[in-house]
Amino acid sequence: MRHSPPPAPQFYVTTPQACPYLDNKMERKLFTALQGELATELSDSLSKQGFRRSQNVLYRPTCVDCSACMSARIRVKDFVPSKSQKRAIKKNNYLKRSATSPWATEAQYELFRNYLDARHADGGMADMDVFEFAAMIEETPIRTRLVEYYAAADDDDDDPELSATCLTDVLDDGLSMVYSFYKPELTKDSLGTYIILDHIEIAREAGLPYVYLGYWVPGSPKMGYKARFSALEVYKNDAWVNVDNPDTFEEPQAPDENEPIAQQLTNIRLPRGSMADTGNSGPVTEV
Repeated sequence: MRHSPPPAPQFYVTTPQACPYLDNKMERKLFTALQGELATELSDSLSKQGFRRSQNVLYRPTCVDCSACMSARIRVKDFVPSKSQKRAIKKNNYLKRSATSPWATEAQYELFRNYLDARHADGGMADMDVFEFAAMIEETPIRTRLVEYYAAADDDDDDPELSATCLTDVLDDGLSMVYSFYKPELTKDSLGTYIILDHIEIAREAGLPYVYLGYWVPGSPKMGYKARFSALEVYKNDAWVNVDNPDTFEEPQAPDENEPIAQQLTNIRLPRGSMADTGNSGPVTEV
């Protein structure tokens, strides 16, 4: 019996909309569905090329007049915590970590709502209901873990209190932190920083070289914290480059140097064995 290779992923581009990170900018994304027998291989391959996962979609920014968003990751073996990061570890070392299958619970959703109301009340997730939250947690076609952090209960008869949660993908070369949220009153203890530091330790224990943080956007207060981690590198001009000093890091290419969508598709490396090997990647569609 003759077997045909899996079809090449079809790519789409969103219509421009207001950027959530930079004022007076418009956001546009290139994306493809994450499905089928090559889902894991596709996720591993495109994550190395600046893509991120959202449920069963892989995407990366492809804005017309801006290239500020750059996928960021930490080199685990070279990472050295700063003094403030060491303090964050000390402040939060009472928390107990639990890694489970991605399954949504009422406690998680309550924590999620409190986090959004306190820190991102005007963000794109502000109106997410419990069903959409469950979809965000549970709809994953690849290996994903839910990493939860608990504080000991005050009473022996009470259950441990959920303090933080991180949805984490396990890639062939690292951990990808899809989304994390925590008790807003623990912001003063740098709990968000601690979650990243703990993922670096998880990756170190597992022998994985990278922790993927999502996008670093110079000039955006929401994304500035990622530049505080040593051994940081970003995906720029189709390659990973070191960020030795965020304050002097070379700005991304000028907007008029952004590659056309067709050229971007040509440069994307897809898993071996798909019809992409024959150049049959199909046209890109605007949605």
